[in-house]
Amino acid sequence: MQAPNPVAFSIMGFDVRWYGILIGLGFMLGILISYLRAPKLGIKSDHVLDFCIFMIPLAIIGARAYYVIFEWEYYAGDIKKILDIRSGGLAIHGGLIVGIIVCIAVCKYHKIKILNMLDLIFPQVALGQAIGRWGNFFNSEAHGGPTDLPWGIMVDGEKVHPTFLYESIWCLLLFFFLLYITKKRRFTGQIALLYGILYSLERFFVEALRTDSLMIGPFKQAQVLSLCVIVVCLILYVYLYKKSQSPSKEENQ
Repeated sequence: MQAPNPVAFSIMGFDVRWYGILIGLGFMLGILISYLRAPKLGIKSDHVLDFCIFMIPLAIIGARAYYVIFEWEYYAGDIKKILDIRSGGLAIHGGLIVGIIVCIAVCKYHKIKILNMLDLIFPQVALGQAIGRWGNFFNSEAHGGPTDLPWGIMVDGEKVHPTFLYESIWCLLLFFFLLYITKKRRFTGQIALLYGILYSLERFFVEALRTDSLMIGPFKQAQVLSLCVIVVCLILYVYLYKKSQSPSKEENQ
């Protein structure tokens, strides 16, 4: 399979890329589903909109800043390259970090339980990732090394692992799994922590296949961060689960 043209269409000489369209679609669906699901978790839908107003621009800035920092040798001194996000270069971990910070601030302002809000939004984060990863396909980026597998894609005349596809499928399944678990949630924070564990588990293995990873010395930073997230989330999961089983902590159910 050969990656198609990264440009969807042009308006007065301005190219509109599939990368931006797909990321925008992911945001829109995520916001809509979060808005509709909010009352089921005892959160006002309007508070979701308050969160999204600040989260969307700041998360994009965070995702870009994170990527640029780890690729500084390429971007140093070239402001045009730094601002050109249409051609790719958004790191999901940077967006997640900033998004969580915004969530904490909004929850503090509206007096919402932070973990409850995170439980609400993380299934939709997985859905957004499942959609947005296809932008990497159109940009012929975030792929793996050479492969003879029948589902490999052609990039620069070479058949390679479609790592964007692996992550897209996993995140789509993760979205439906988290929605299902939400109905059986045992404690506040369970959904957010499951996202952290399961997404990081997938990212660790898929990152091993990628050829364009951001690095921390000799290590792939996404793998290092994924391991850290898995360990922290597992510890918190066990702690909150045990806390929820205590008769004196029924409010955590």
